[in-house]
Amino acid sequence: MNKRIGVFICHCGLNIAGTVDVDALREAVGKIRNVVYVKNYIFLCSQPGQEMVSDAVKEHKLDGFIVANCSPTLHEKTFRTIAIKLGMNPYLVEVANIREQSSWPHSKQPDYATKKALKIIKGTIKKLERNIELYTQRVGLTKRALVIGGGIAGIQAALDIADGGYEVLLLDRKQSIGGHMAQISETFPTLDCPQCIMTPKMTEVAQHPNIKLYTYSEVEEISGFIGNFTVKLRQKARYVDWDKCTGCGECIAKCPSKPLSEFNRNLCKGTAIYRDFEQAVPSYPVINKEACLYFQKGVCRVCEKVCPAAAINYEDKDIIKEEKIGAIIIATGYDLMPIQALGEYGAGKYKDVVDGMQFERLLASTGPYAGNVKRPSDQKVPESVVFIQCAGSRDPETHYPYCSKICCMYTAKQALLYKHNVHHGKAYIFYIDIRSNGKGYEEFVQRVQEEEGVVYIRGKVSKVFKRGDKLVVWGADTLTGQTVEIETDLVVLASAMIPSTGSLNLASKTRLATDKFGWFSEAHPKLRPVESVTGGYFLAGTAQAPRDIPETVAQASGAASKVLALFSNEYIESDPVIAQVDPEICNRCGYCESVCAYGAVKLNPKTRIAEVNEVLCEGCGACAATCPSGAISHRNNSRKQIFDMISVATENYDQITTKFDK
Repeated sequence: MNKRIGVFICHCGLNIAGTVDVDALREAVGKIRNVVYVKNYIFLCSQPGQEMVSDAVKEHKLDGFIVANCSPTLHEKTFRTIAIKLGMNPYLVEVANIREQSSWPHSKQPDYATKKALKIIKGTIKKLERNIELYTQRVGLTKRALVIGGGIAGIQAALDIADGGYEVLLLDRKQSIGGHMAQISETFPTLDCPQCIMTPKMTEVAQHPNIKLYTYSEVEEISGFIGNFTVKLRQKARYVDWDKCTGCGECIAKCPSKPLSEFNRNLCKGTAIYRDFEQAVPSYPVINKEACLYFQKGVCRVCEKVCPAAAINYEDKDIIKEEKIGAIIIATGYDLMPIQALGEYGAGKYKDVVDGMQFERLLASTGPYAGNVKRPSDQKVPESVVFIQCAGSRDPETHYPYCSKICCMYTAKQALLYKHNVHHGKAYIFYIDIRSNGKGYEEFVQRVQEEEGVVYIRGKVSKVFKRGDKLVVWGADTLTGQTVEIETDLVVLASAMIPSTGSLNLASKTRLATDKFGWFSEAHPKLRPVESVTGGYFLAGTAQAPRDIPETVAQASGAASKVLALFSNEYIESDPVIAQVDPEICNRCGYCESVCAYGAVKLNPKTRIAEVNEVLCEGCGACAATCPSGAISHRNNSRKQIFDMISVATENYDQITTKFDK
């Protein structure tokens, strides 16, 4: 308890000193028991500030010290590193957050902010007095990565890690990798062919010696912790032996069953035995059991008869494979909200009301009409098209409050491509406002408006209904204050992006946090944007939030760099500020196991006493708060420390004479 404690108070420029009287605070802190040294400095995080702290620790023979500055998220590591260099245990260094918790929230109450800052420092001193020396635990790691999702984000991340010399498993639930980028016609703002960009990368994935491809597969179970995951993968029954198949496509050409094509967004028919698209990787087909005549009616078997390689296997079963993994990248992508949910626009009722991805397939040269734009209802060329932006996005009352980020740009691109396809056609875009914040984006929108003659109408659409063979769009132009009625042949909805199918199921298997909409949550939006709160998991692309292709690729490479940094180590050091169990008083109730969000606390199957996996534990404290017998405590956050800090927080404020009183 009797420690020589130093306190260093940071001005943080005027972030703290502009509100808190740091001189009066220093004088008050100097009177606290066990505090032998107090010092103010304008920027403690600066090099001179760090050197001043280091010199003071040595000169005054401090047993531990407190830095009163900003959030520990920002600079706790900075000052604990100083302690390590001085031979001091880093867990005898604490941060008193007097910026976010005092000076900023009470910027209009400087006298109160100063008194509250003193309370925060006093509470932190009470905690430090009972801190013990802690030491990290070293654990080996498996230098193999799993990338879940084979879109452009997953492909980029897998290639970056594989090029770094480490083995990668790339998993996708579809027959082929490629994701949504394989479905689109051209990319904005350069109008590149996406297949020309994607195909070389897909081929490189298939040929890379460090990449093992698992398509038509899903995650069954994940256990373990950072560096040491055990992953069970379910390889779904393909009913085609890929070891024998040559990818000739004879079975696809002769298949008599014609279900709607999922890849073409149900705009045309496909076959029961299929591959997603011509450039699919792998190029081997699978059988859709729900559409196959043999599986449903016991007839047909045409594919088996025409296959020259005898690759058809109707007895195929799902296979569970187990892999050891060191790091996992979540790149599960996005879907569009079901168009049927947008009934106010006639979606789901009229065939000629389509979503953005369906229109991409209408524009694509590999689409149902070979790049010739036609109405789904009668295959006539539409003389006019109305595009409705923010269909489901930015609509907190009925749908989703967030912006889907890419709709303004892909709508402009689609209008331009439509005009290039149907030269005499008319294109109208209803918008709330235009968000074109990427490189070359604003210029692209200006080109669409000025050179292509696309009509932009600022306003919302209230209703879409049928009149004869035309669709009628009712809306309002908020710039002129007038109502608008347009008769058109086709309506395209820029519907909201939502997390991909199965994201929430995967989140439950991985115990990863998501926001209320189902997007995977990052550890910190600015400082750790590609990391999950749970160690060993990294986020890439639209698994986290809506974003465009350049941002997705950049984030995928960022996630890959984090994996490469992890694999550059020979071992992992776990944070020792975690839960611990006193087996003498554990009553074997199991409450701790049920509340642990990370699966770190388990009851020993023989003794029924709780045990903590120190590497898996994130130190959240839920188990310690739940334990009815007090058997679980949190290292350096013991009950005594917590109650000491509560006592300080609930006592009367000290009377300090500050410069604001004068």
